[in-house]
Amino acid sequence: MTATDPLLRALAHPVRLRMVSLVWNAPLSAAELARELGISHALASQHLRRLDAVGVVELAEIRTNRGGRERRYRAVHGSPLSDQRHEAAAPLLAEALAHNLRERAARRAPDTEGVTSDAELWVAPEVWTDFRTRLAALFDDLHAAAQAPHTPGTTGIGVTAMVFPLREDAAGVTGEEPGASPEEGSDEGSDGGSDAGSSADGGPGGKPIRPNG
Repeated sequence: MTATDPLLRALAHPVRLRMVSLVWNAPLSAAELARELGISHALASQHLRRLDAVGVVELAEIRTNRGGRERRYRAVHGSPLSDQRHEAAAPLLAEALAHNLRERAARRAPDTEGVTSDAELWVAPEVWTDFRTRLAALFDDLHAAAQAPHTPGTTGIGVTAMVFPLREDAAGVTGEEPGASPEEGSDEGSDGGSDAGSSADGGPGGKPIRPNG
């Protein structure tokens, strides 16, 4: 997957990522997605066509609605939503994920429990493999349990995760706080471990991006 890959370009957009999540287990039309996402019907249709073109969603049913025909789409399970193996993929997906995380965080239900974690750790290879496998299985279980948005008796949740090994040759790469000087915002050192930035909070919408198996 490269920066110009049609699949990556289709997925590296916050609205399209949310669409794939919303139609994971419940087919929706462009009109239904437009209402849920707060965008125009025309824009929702455009995003759906883009996802359909790369095989991430598929036509699930056509039904009559007010004398017209409504095309409803669902996600193609097993879509490579987390292909981080090419260096061009991770930054583009990270931008879309960060956008959705900010948007969902603003909609977090007050006084509710959640899980927030940020980590840069060095662990044994077998620990990393076991963690990645168990995390992917948890996400699979969550996806399998997903129902249509706002189904009575359900709770909307927001989940954003991107977990991956770090390069050994990243020495000298620093993360500065906005507006901070290098002395104030940097922590120099060699990055050769695994990085995990994740949030799983009570709030509407959102499909987690699964780690590579």
